[in-house]
Amino acid sequence: MNQITSIVSDIKNGNIKPIYFLMGEEPYYIDKISDFIEQNVLDETEKGFNQQVMYGREVSVDAIVAAAKRYPMMAERQVIIVKEAQDLIRTIDKLEAYALNPQPTTVLVINYKYKKLDKRKKVYKAIAKNGLIYESKKMYENQVSDWIRRVLGGKKYQIEPKGASMLVDFLGTDLSKINNELDKLTSVLPIETIITPQHIEENIGISKDFNNFELRKAVGERNVLKANRIINYFAQNQRKHPLVMTISLLNSFFTQLLMYHGLQDTSKMAVSKKLGVNPYFVGDYVTAARNYPMRKVAQIIAFLREADVKSKGVGFSGGKEADILKELLFKILH
Repeated sequence: MNQITSIVSDIKNGNIKPIYFLMGEEPYYIDKISDFIEQNVLDETEKGFNQQVMYGREVSVDAIVAAAKRYPMMAERQVIIVKEAQDLIRTIDKLEAYALNPQPTTVLVINYKYKKLDKRKKVYKAIAKNGLIYESKKMYENQVSDWIRRVLGGKKYQIEPKGASMLVDFLGTDLSKINNELDKLTSVLPIETIITPQHIEENIGISKDFNNFELRKAVGERNVLKANRIINYFAQNQRKHPLVMTISLLNSFFTQLLMYHGLQDTSKMAVSKKLGVNPYFVGDYVTAARNYPMRKVAQIIAFLREADVKSKGVGFSGGKEADILKELLFKILH
């Protein structure tokens, strides 16, 4: 976040690089930086002649360089944005010669999503010397809830911890998808609202009672009735609740619980830091640790791996996916 703030601040202050190479696994910030340049470097009267968007699958590196070497028309700069540049992976090294001596009146933006340049390559070193390279790294699940709070805080909203967890459980770590849902919430809720699970259920359609977060909590409490109600709901809504996601989240929970059993300092803040969870949820691990001794947790992790293999069709003879989850839950709770 600090690097993004710095990039935006520099552009606003006129400290603009001739090349921006935006790469990495998380496309959200690549798009944000690229869009900011597209919208702010030139004014509206200059964009018609001096701003061009290209797509990697439709152009060659040679064509990009030829365009970048042109001079702007009646403007201080021209902006060339190459989207989906990862399609040029086989020829991107050809950019080196231009990067060694870029046109100072051109702002060349390369959106290289889901991939990254090898830092040992000459093209990487050339771009780093004369331009800017930004790597957008994929966030871990335990980081996304904090990201949600920061984004909403910037818009003068807050969110309850359970609400943030519901979004992560349902949408995963795709920041673009999550941001779209946050836009929905902030468009209908007044500023300074504290967003609750009820708001999320009413406006996004994620059930506040039947979701992976509630399943994990019910399992941790060894609440057999509630856990079975949730998986029965999942069985009827498999598209919204894919088995592989449920197994993955339960595996993360019990892996963290195994770590909890090994901690010497079990104070709330120490547990929060070691497990990478919000302090609000530490009580769930304390409860689960009482219900599941370390040996049982290790056994459950083995059950989860077995279920994961079955969910991928190995050693499972054509039954329903719901049967895998029911069998897994029985093994965990008994």
